Amino acid sequence: MTGVKNLFFIAGEGKHRVQLQATLTGDGIIFTLLGGEKPHIGAMVMSIPRPSMVEPRKLSCNSISVPRLGHKEDEIIKPLAEKLAKASGQVVVAIAGLHVENAQKEDINLLIDNSWQVMQQLLNALNFEKNNANFR
Repeated sequence: MTGVKNLFFIAGEGKHRVQLQATLTGDGIIFTLLGGEKPHIGAMVMSIPRPSMVEPRKLSCNSISVPRLGHKEDEIIKPLAEKLAKASGQVVVAIAGLHVENAQKEDINLLIDNSWQVMQQLLNALNFEKNNANFR
């Protein structure tokens, strides 16, 4: 396959370790966000960039998310996919699966923080965030 590039990023340690693998195609970005003690498929999202209805010179996006029954990864993956779609101007498809057994609030917060860290690593690698240090 020509024009396909894969990138890989990691943040956190132990049961809070998160990894992001991105596949760049000529017409979109696919990424997986996996981690915790049991990586799996917990949710998927597709984000499609479009001109903002309020400020047409800025990009917004429409997103469709599908959580697996009993999972909440869509709450993590949707804002990440939307951020990447708006930054890149490309369609983004993402799958997430993060699990820590008997997770407490601190565990969840660490997984979320590490998820944003790997996304920032991807954005930096692609030069999408040159002028925007506050990316959330």
